[in-house]
Amino acid sequence: MKTPDEVYRPSSKAYHGLPEVEYPFHDRDILVIACGRICMHRKKINVSTVMAGQRLGIKKIGEGIWIVSFMSYDLGCIHLEQRTLQTIDDPFGTRLSPMS
Repeated sequence: MKTPDEVYRPSSKAYHGLPEVEYPFHDRDILVIACGRICMHRKKINVSTVMAGQRLGIKKIGEGIWIVSFMSYDLGCIHLEQRTLQTIDDPFGTRLSPMS
């Protein structure tokens, strides 16, 4: 049996990161800071450290309620008074139809 070091080959394709993300249909975009938070209206809302350094699109959908998107995925809604991000069902997961 070979070890991983014996079979590993570096990729010939260079990784250049994600493309610059724009949100033309949102009210604005916002940067997730290193600790995984966004700041809106002087309130700090935890998103995720996984998203640190990424720009998210936000759009107002109600009084004090904003929808948060990453690229073409809606991640959840921010309730400013509660200072929370209420997640939507896993936007990256598989979609299963109920059995009839």
